[in-house]
Amino acid sequence: MPRKPLRVASVNVNGVRAAFRKGMGEWLEKRDVDILAMQEVRAATEDLENLLGPEWNILHDPATAKGRAGVAIASRDAASIHRVVLGPDEFDSAGRWLEADYEWEGQVVTVVSAYVHSGEVGTPKQVEKMKFLDAMLERLPAMHAHSPLALVVGDLNVGHRTLDIKNWKGNQKKAGFLPEERAYFDRIVGAEGDEGYNAGAGLGWVDLGRRFAGEVEGPYTWWSQRGKAFDTDTGWRIDYQLATSELAATATSYTIDKADAWDTRWSDHAPVVVDYAL
Repeated sequence: MPRKPLRVASVNVNGVRAAFRKGMGEWLEKRDVDILAMQEVRAATEDLENLLGPEWNILHDPATAKGRAGVAIASRDAASIHRVVLGPDEFDSAGRWLEADYEWEGQVVTVVSAYVHSGEVGTPKQVEKMKFLDAMLERLPAMHAHSPLALVVGDLNVGHRTLDIKNWKGNQKKAGFLPEERAYFDRIVGAEGDEGYNAGAGLGWVDLGRRFAGEVEGPYTWWSQRGKAFDTDTGWRIDYQLATSELAATATSYTIDKADAWDTRWSDHAPVVVDYAL
């Protein structure tokens, strides 16, 4: 009898300890997740173990600077191998790229929890962001060669198209929607207007959020804490599940677990949950 679909959830928790205080644990109990990728953990491995409990196998790559960034993957079954190095030796990717292999139905599925820098135009932060995107672009083909069933999830801090940001006109010169940032996603999934856009064009990866939603605004995954951005759905779609075309072909559902109300949120990001029928 085949197992249920592999359910992968990804969320920028905006500090995992605070998220659990606000209700993340209750969400997780109800969602029957097999693999949970987290970004901006900002905690110790011991904290994750205490919050999640012994039924989870936890991989955690903290940032070099304590209390910053940090990525983790929690899973029901243990990973067979994991990797945390991305880019050249002198590039510090700690807390931003965690790659692990899992066995599911006799197949190897590679999952990455990624947290791309937010960046800031005209500052060293933007330089580091572009270096990270360069390293990511170089790594993707090697990942695909390693396992045809590969997946990059997380807060990638770039809205690819005008559909991905409510107020895109006012953000064209800001980090997160710069033409040079968006060009990386043109390479990964194909450019808007390309015949093969999001269907194996570019490097052959598929943006499952756009595939399932179609040509509509959003649906968004992050809303500013300021003003009434959440209430008016003035958001950004910057949290992704990018799958190889082989893995994307098995995806059966895609959900953004947006909170019912502003005061019930446990992060400024909403979880992105996808089922894969392998």
